[in-house]
Amino acid sequence: MDRPYVVAVIPAYNEAQTIGEVVAAARTYVDVLVVDDNSRDSTGALAEAAGATVVRNPQNLGYEGTLNRGFEAALERGFDHIITIDADGEHNPALLALFVRALVEQHIPIVLGRRPDKTRFAEVIMGLYVWARFGPHDISCGMKGYRADLVRLNGGFDTSKAIGTELALNSIRRGYKFLEIPVDGTRRRDAPRFDGRWRANVRILKVLWRMVRRDFAGGLAGSRHNAAT
Repeated sequence: MDRPYVVAVIPAYNEAQTIGEVVAAARTYVDVLVVDDNSRDSTGALAEAAGATVVRNPQNLGYEGTLNRGFEAALERGFDHIITIDADGEHNPALLALFVRALVEQHIPIVLGRRPDKTRFAEVIMGLYVWARFGPHDISCGMKGYRADLVRLNGGFDTSKAIGTELALNSIRRGYKFLEIPVDGTRRRDAPRFDGRWRANVRILKVLWRMVRRDFAGGLAGSRHNAAT
């Protein structure tokens, strides 16, 4: 029997040390599409050698831009479900089996990873607000799964540079159910590739400020009752 038509989209920038291992492990469960954000090392070649389809950005697009390109490529290829996973090993690829089961067998449209702890103080602040307002505990976790039609409904993955939270939050605002799955992996020891730690904190706080302004201005209705059980 053919496996469900699910793809893991992996944004990657200068991740030659880990990308091959991550791709090889992820391919046990799903197809893999790596978006190489114009890396200066052999990230793209190693991902392809490990069995991924590789899309290479002609110039740096950053985190949201790279994921946008990945989602566009996944939709063009007709995938029914899309899961995002980091290239650095912070998300255990074996967890893809749980995400696929929730998306495909349990028919849950949004599956969100939940880390044991958050790496940045701004993530803690954003997490508390989003939990109080909408229910998810770790909206900034990079491992998330979606039904493909939600991407089309939203007009793309992230149209507002919302650090990868836009699609999930807009879908929850629209009343779609979500499920949270605990995620683990290997904590990276060096600096994140897409954003330095302080720059990431500033960006997260800016996104949170926009989110609060939108909610209090009467945007899409939100609810804490969308969690699947």
